[in-house]
Amino acid sequence: MSVAIVLLTIALILVVALLAAAGAATLARLDGATYPAAFQQAAIVFAAVISLAAAVTAALASVRS
Repeated sequence: MSVAIVLLTIALILVVALLAAAGAATLARLDGATYPAAFQQAAIVFAAVISLAAAVTAALASVRS
């Protein structure tokens, strides 16, 4: 696999994770959460997206081998 494709995929995953975290923080603030609570929600969603990407990568790697 080309290095450029890997780097673009990593960048795409990071952008999606950041957008999901920003959305979660915005929804938490609209729901009346404090800034620390909204930041905590954003961090949880960011970690979940990164973990999901790692799990999908591992699953695809095991199927391909």
